Amino acid sequence: MKTYIVFTNLLFFWASISVAQSHCTDCLTPKDSTVTSSWVVGLGINIVDDSATPFGSDFIKIKETWNSVPYPSRISVGRFLKNGVGMEVIGTYNRYKEGKTVDGRINTALREYYALDGKLSYDLNNLFGKTGWFDPYLHAGAGFSSIGSEGRMTANAGFGFNTWLNDKWGINLNTMGKWGVKQGATKQLQHSAAVVHRLGIKKELSAKGEEKLALLHEMEKERQRVSDSLMNAKQLEEEKIAMREKLAREKEKARLAAAEKAAIDAATERRKQVQDALDDLGYVYFDLNSSYLNRESKAILDQLAKIMLDTPSLRLKITSHTDSRGLNAYNDWLSERRARRTLDYLVGHGIAPVRLVGEGLGEGHLTNHCKDEVYCTEKEHRANRRSEFSMIEM
Repeated sequence: MKTYIVFTNLLFFWASISVAQSHCTDCLTPKDSTVTSSWVVGLGINIVDDSATPFGSDFIKIKETWNSVPYPSRISVGRFLKNGVGMEVIGTYNRYKEGKTVDGRINTALREYYALDGKLSYDLNNLFGKTGWFDPYLHAGAGFSSIGSEGRMTANAGFGFNTWLNDKWGINLNTMGKWGVKQGATKQLQHSAAVVHRLGIKKELSAKGEEKLALLHEMEKERQRVSDSLMNAKQLEEEKIAMREKLAREKEKARLAAAEKAAIDAATERRKQVQDALDDLGYVYFDLNSSYLNRESKAILDQLAKIMLDTPSLRLKITSHTDSRGLNAYNDWLSERRARRTLDYLVGHGIAPVRLVGEGLGEGHLTNHCKDEVYCTEKEHRANRRSEFSMIEM
């Protein structure tokens, strides 16, 4: 029996040393960390597509509208930050061969194409979660393109993604729309494929890596705890029971926190839905020198009353306005009457007065340029004769 106890203690001591020597270094792998920022340089090819839109009939006419050269024609340098924002400068070269469709016309001679573009991008992984190997992004920017002897400034926007084979090397695919800034200039699509290389890499543990490291720490603590309590079976059992109870409490705490968050999220979503419904209604408009509600205005208020009846906790403030014509005192009086008419209509449709606050603001909050001594059409003046709705609380 004594020999068995000695052998057991030696075996456990050897296992503890082995675990200590292999701790973390052998457990955490490169997959547990992710690149947070780096410089990226790229070299590849580009295709200039003068179909101008991926939704037109010319987009599939690759032979007529796509222009490319059979050698590297794209170089890029960029800096990508931890917050998902990227800044990149791209230089491209191409040739428009005779017979290709360019700017909506058949090209009659060979023309060379040069472009220098700058763009800002945003890594969509920041919204959906890091993958470590796939980086989809949206981007926008501006640039200058030269086609033969013709130059143009362009506003650019597009999308693309990087597929990383490892931390340093990857493949980039990108499509960018380029709109000529000058009036009458045509649009283009520019597709590209490139090999990209990362420099100045900074890495951090991914969310799963941090969870794994925390788990390893907990496992090490547990091993130490078992080592210290091996000679006391009763104490070991008590600690196991305590651990199970702790995990149960933490699980219950997590469940309650999740339920609370779900309730808050549901309330936030409901508030957004109600606000969107209010925004969709628009304003109640009045005729000149009138506070009476026309058929169109009553239809809007009927919808507003239904929203309030469906949402008993909703309280609204109604502000009414006039156009700039007439005396200030008269406009203040008229806007008060418009606010009162609007509130009375809602109360008449079952809305408790305590849920409504009304205020007439006269001509002090115009929606356009139609102030005193400025000529405006009747339609422009009408835009200012309105009642607006804003949420006080819900």
